[in-house]
Amino acid sequence: MQYISRSEQDTFDIAKKYAETLSRGDVVVLSGDLGAGKTEFVKGIAAYFNLGDVVSPTYAYLNVYGDLIYHYDCYRLSCGEEAENLGLTDYFYGDKICLIEWAENIADVLPEKVKTVRILKTDVPTERIIEL
Repeated sequence: MQYISRSEQDTFDIAKKYAETLSRGDVVVLSGDLGAGKTEFVKGIAAYFNLGDVVSPTYAYLNVYGDLIYHYDCYRLSCGEEAENLGLTDYFYGDKICLIEWAENIADVLPEKVKTVRILKTDVPTERIIEL
């Protein structure tokens, strides 16, 4: 499916609706350029599950929200081996929902089955195309 987001609120709302389709054990790859809205998308998912404040885990690599969501930011990783060495891949096969930004940097260690969300910028600064 493809959606047009014209604001951060639209992105948040689309994500909140998408969260209805998620189950424990899902691994979701979030793809998009810097500033595309990946973290805003995670905020919408967390809101659906009534989980706390979401911030980008860029410096920590991983933030945990409640007993349900693992939010990864793999921007600073260069390969899957780094993710494995940090223990990040240990959670991919558990009963949490894993939301992974910059997953392309660790593609070689991702589970075989992942869900993909693509957030694409357009020529309009606040507009995004969101592909689910």
